[in-house]
Amino acid sequence: MPLTLDGLKACKNLTSDGHKTNVTLCFSANQALLAAKAGATFVSPFIGRLDDIAINGMDLIRDIRQIFDNYGFETEILAASARTVNHIKEAALIGADVVTAPPATLKALVKHPLTDADLATFLADWAKTGQKIA
Repeated sequence: MPLTLDGLKACKNLTSDGHKTNVTLCFSANQALLAAKAGATFVSPFIGRLDDIAINGMDLIRDIRQIFDNYGFETEILAASARTVNHIKEAALIGADVVTAPPATLKALVKHPLTDADLATFLADWAKTGQKIA
C-alpha cells in the first residue's frame, strides 16, 4: 500500500488481522519509521528514483537500517528500484533485507571479466588433457 495516511491505516488494520504488508513509495526515513510503527512487514524505499533527483538513495537505506536497529523493528527493508550492481552491493552491505531490480541488473551480478577470462583458460587447459567426463 502507498505510504500515505490511508495506506498506513490500512497497513495497521491488515497487520492486526495477520496479513503481511508492504508499504511502498517510501522516500524518507520518517516515512519508513511510520511504516514500521504501523507494523509493516516490508517498507520499500525507492533508491533509483531518489538518485534520479540527485538524492543518494543509499543514504536513505542507511538511515532506515539505523532507525530499525535502534528500536528493534521487525519491518524488513526492501530496497526498491535498484538500477546498478553497486546499488545491490551497497544495499546488502548496509543491511537491506530484500532488493528489487531489473533482470539485466540481476544478471550482471554474476559477471566479472576475470571469471570469463579464467573460465576460458580452464576450458583450454582441460581440452589439452584429452580427457572426457562421462
